[in-house]
Amino acid sequence: MNTNFTPFPDLQTNRLLLRRLTSDDCVQLQQLRSDENVNRYLKRPKSVTIDECEAFVKKIDGNLNDGIGAYWVIAPKTDNTLIGTVCLWNFNLENETVDLGYELSPTYQGQGLMLEVVEKIIAFAFNTMQAKTIFALTRPDNEGSRNLLKRSNFQQDVDYQYVSEEDAEGDVVYFLKN
Repeated sequence: MNTNFTPFPDLQTNRLLLRRLTSDDCVQLQQLRSDENVNRYLKRPKSVTIDECEAFVKKIDGNLNDGIGAYWVIAPKTDNTLIGTVCLWNFNLENETVDLGYELSPTYQGQGLMLEVVEKIIAFAFNTMQAKTIFALTRPDNEGSRNLLKRSNFQQDVDYQYVSEEDAEGDVVYFLKN
């Protein structure tokens, strides 16, 4: 499985740019990661300071350089401002699997934007990274995320025992095979 992200793979959909996270994104990232509606289904602190965001950017750069995770800013082509993020992480080189994660500002939800993003990231994971399986976890009550995964052809795996550094207890596991 290819985990070399040099140079960083900027991607595009019809309406969006998927680009590398920088410290210039910290104000928008702080707003996104402290939004109650975004955090409702995520297991992370309710708010994030700008300093924590800058430390997060450094962590993401380290993951990217180490080939263990890739994280894209989702930005409209019209202004290139962060409105969400998408990532591939928890790489399992032996089994050739990756995990998919995403978040989008509530202002932009319900417009089909995340479907564009997920389709582009799926193509990248399968065609460029040569992953065999993509996993995604979501809370059982997160209907928007569950519907997105189903529209993207993910299947629910009721038997899979998910093992991750994150506490996934209670999450619904979906998978998509190449």
